[in-house]
Amino acid sequence: MKNKTCVNVGEDGKAVTALVANESTAALMVKRSSVPLYRVVLDRTGSLVKEGSAVVTQGSEAAKLFKQFLGDPPQEHFVLMVLDSRRRVIGINEVSVGTLSASLVHPREVFRAAILLNGAAVIVSHNHPSGDPSPSSEDREATRRLQRAGELLGIPVADHIVIGEGEAFFSFREHGLL
Repeated sequence: MKNKTCVNVGEDGKAVTALVANESTAALMVKRSSVPLYRVVLDRTGSLVKEGSAVVTQGSEAAKLFKQFLGDPPQEHFVLMVLDSRRRVIGINEVSVGTLSASLVHPREVFRAAILLNGAAVIVSHNHPSGDPSPSSEDREATRRLQRAGELLGIPVADHIVIGEGEAFFSFREHGLL
């Protein structure tokens, strides 16, 4: 049998070339490979001031915090508020920035921060740059998807707030849609 050349990754991460006499030795050498190691880090970037306690029990309280966080951007932003078991706010995270009329969200991105923060529940929100907080059919479908994902993860969606112009907002919970 002819000798074969086998390239493998050494313990120091550098390529090692070896001349092997048979297939089984080559197969054994190929099985050793480098596996990357990662560390996921949360990065606190600031804080908001909330009047009263940090507990959110009503849609209006969540809407005020989301409005304070978002301001009046010209495009849709999808934001997550993570709550502990006593409905105290653990943190707020911007999930995605969309276009003038849409913001794409996937449960994987929405629940990432909630999992990392050991959240007990979440409130999601997005703004409508048009100023009308009425939920679209896409908003309703996204809420159903997030609600199902939250049930699977054990992190329920407590509400979905759509932010409109000024103080206007729509609460899925308060309208019986959650």
